[in-house]
Amino acid sequence: MTIRLALVDDQEMIRMGMSMALGAHSDLDVVAEAGNGCEALTVLETTPVDVVLMDVRMPEMDGVEATRQIQERFGSEAGTEAPRVLILTTFDLDEYAYDALQAGASGFLLKDCPMEELVAAIRHVNRGDAVISPVMTKRLLGHFSPPRGTAVREDARIQRLTPRELEVLHHLAKGLSNAEIATELVLSEGTVKVHVGHILDKLQVRDRVQAVVLAYETGVVEIDRP
Repeated sequence: MTIRLALVDDQEMIRMGMSMALGAHSDLDVVAEAGNGCEALTVLETTPVDVVLMDVRMPEMDGVEATRQIQERFGSEAGTEAPRVLILTTFDLDEYAYDALQAGASGFLLKDCPMEELVAAIRHVNRGDAVISPVMTKRLLGHFSPPRGTAVREDARIQRLTPRELEVLHHLAKGLSNAEIATELVLSEGTVKVHVGHILDKLQVRDRVQAVVLAYETGVVEIDRP
């Protein structure tokens, strides 16, 4: 199935280069482009899109606010599945990127990452089955998550998880795939997939990235700090 993409970046040359490179893959189709968040929202009103590649720093409306409004306009308010957003940033410790994750983005990558990594990330985000660039995500969350030893913030959603689901959540936070979690916990990959599905339902989040963000924010999972 073809994944419909929207490119949102204030630099036209970057959009042009990405469009050409991504268009070389038979399962990817760039169907829309925009130079800022305002333009992106207008385009998405009339163009069905699966994944939005979103620059985080743009004039008029940045990627954070655009991500938030995409989730609201085309998700919660519309009662439908909003396009998934993959944030592209220049800095791996970018507070804007963290804010975008909180706003509903499904992950982020550095702009200068290899094309094969970007293509893989798009496919993962479209499936909603993987944390994008887990090492980078861990560093970013570690930069802004509560200090080690901080009391766990009460959240009724966390309380719904079973001990096994909490165990799986901890492994998700490490960036492990279903297959890797299955090996660690001596379970079948199918069983892990079921656990992940239950975790997303109980936490009321749309994908693994949002589950990991919540786990760090509440202090349920802590970053290993030096």
